[in-house]
Amino acid sequence: MHQPHTVLVVDDEPAVREMLEDVLTSEGHTVITATDGMDALERLRGAAPRPCMILLDLMMPRMDGWEFADRLRADAQFRDIPFAVIAANPRFQADAPRLGARRWLGKPLQLDDLLDTVEELCAGI
Repeated sequence: MHQPHTVLVVDDEPAVREMLEDVLTSEGHTVITATDGMDALERLRGAAPRPCMILLDLMMPRMDGWEFADRLRADAQFRDIPFAVIAANPRFQADAPRLGARRWLGKPLQLDDLLDTVEELCAGI
């Protein structure tokens, strides 16, 4: 069993959010979900406990992952929260380091990669 963490999942696809929430909660983690970057910023401001990492989709309406990452890095309160980009399109893999992401996970997600990423990114918090 992994150490329990709080994770923010940001994805506009309900099925992806539900799958990630199911997998992570079955491992003992607490999951906060958001439908886009704007929703994620609101959830961060009201989150207790604060998430130790963020799983971030890039292609979303209202506020996409690129803008969310910019706003996250610009906010002194949240800039130290590590995040991993999750994306179906492999061409976005090159964007992940430029955004400040610590990891890139391709969709469909591999369970071991997902759980290892949560442990790795939360280890420093």
